[in-house]
Amino acid sequence: MRQMILMIALLAAFNIASAATLTQGERDRAMSSLHATRKQFLDETAGLSDAQWNFKPAPDRWSIAECAEHIVLTEEALFQMVQKVLKSPAVPGTDLSANDEAVMKMIVDRSRKAQAAESLKPTHRWKTRAELIDHFKKIRDEHIAFIRDTQEDLRAHVSPHPVFHQLDAYQWILLMAGHSERHVAQIREVKADPKYPRQ
Repeated sequence: MRQMILMIALLAAFNIASAATLTQGERDRAMSSLHATRKQFLDETAGLSDAQWNFKPAPDRWSIAECAEHIVLTEEALFQMVQKVLKSPAVPGTDLSANDEAVMKMIVDRSRKAQAAESLKPTHRWKTRAELIDHFKKIRDEHIAFIRDTQEDLRAHVSPHPVFHQLDAYQWILLMAGHSERHVAQIREVKADPKYPRQ
């Protein structure tokens, strides 16, 4: 009898733990977005001359180099936010998943202008383009591995956001992918400028 009670308790604990992890669909969606925007970033920054890399369409607009640096800085900041959110007390029963689509749609919308925080503005922190690109690949691969392997209850940990009001830790990951997509679009806008160097 005692053994049966112990087994039931262990099964219950297992079920609670299992319920607290992401669904495979959630994992797949986040990893797909992170992989896709990783490729977009690397494709759009590959094979550029120094003139193309540093070209500014206007004095008050960013070059591809500056867009790329901002993407990397924000990637780091957003993952730090994920870690911070996960240290906050869980709120069981929290369900913000209905907002996933709105989060992704709003962050990639280039018609909605945003001002980067001072800490996320490009200041040529990396000595070379190769160092910046390598750093992006390293941290993005770490973030993909995190979402693939984590057993944390990302949905139960929430944090305020100035635009979206509340985001759970999973949505902060989606925001990371969406932010990359937003600024890859900005890189494409730079390339579409009539004055963009041909080589």
